[in-house]
Amino acid sequence: MDVSKLMFRENFLAGERILVTGGGTGLGREMTEAFLKLGAVVHICGRRQGTAEETARELMAQHGGTVVAHGCDIRDADAVAAMVDAIWEEGGALTGVVNNAAGNFISRTEDLSINGFNAISDIVFRGTFYVTHTIGKRLIDEGKGASFLSILTTWVWNGSAFVVPSAMSKSAINTMTQSLAVEWGRYGMRFNAIAPGLFPTKGMSARLSPGGRGDNSNIDNNPMGRAGEMHELANLAVFLMGPGAEYVNGQTIAIDGAGYQATGGTFWNALSGLGDEEWDNLRNLIKGTNAQDKADRTT
Repeated sequence: MDVSKLMFRENFLAGERILVTGGGTGLGREMTEAFLKLGAVVHICGRRQGTAEETARELMAQHGGTVVAHGCDIRDADAVAAMVDAIWEEGGALTGVVNNAAGNFISRTEDLSINGFNAISDIVFRGTFYVTHTIGKRLIDEGKGASFLSILTTWVWNGSAFVVPSAMSKSAINTMTQSLAVEWGRYGMRFNAIAPGLFPTKGMSARLSPGGRGDNSNIDNNPMGRAGEMHELANLAVFLMGPGAEYVNGQTIAIDGAGYQATGGTFWNALSGLGDEEWDNLRNLIKGTNAQDKADRTT
């Protein structure tokens, strides 16, 4: 990310302590870099602790400051509780949480296994709730507020074919955002979300566009004729997490160049015409990516 395009003053986030789930890669890493550059202490977590630690080292070498890496599978409520204990022991209460960790892959719904469905819903639906609930309860007990931000998608408004587990799970988190904004606003907690359009990352491309099979939010179909740039997403995240936006609560904001309005941002147009053989090929590509990720976690 070009940090020179961050639109906030130096040390804008000084004194903030922010957790970014899935902060070692992709959009999570980009937001972590922005928070760090602007003075926050950032905690990041991921299933691959080595990746999180590498990201922490690289970002601190580049920008200074503090990034603390945690190996944590947010699908495990006990692991989440242990991580939160460690964060509090390291420096006290968090002031912000970014629910970014996710999983997704394209599939015809009739081809989905229960394990495949659970692989997504356990991270996005259950894991996000575990993190939010564990931290929220502790903040309530201590009489402290915080800002919670979830990274969603425009599918929360219209669904999407071929990614049903993700569409269902992210829609639930959108509902959680609106519900807790009301219920926990009295405790000084805010809940908002960002619904990004096309911001290409390695993980996204491998599972949502294997072999170049893109979704309908691709560049050619976008009214602005381009993908999003990482500093644009980071600036929106900083605004929602930082001082000065305290009255923004219960909102999900799209950042997609009006792609949702133009095309619905779904996979239908790009994938509805594929036959069995083509779906088999895509499934094999995704399996290869998953196998490599699993190998990386064990090395």
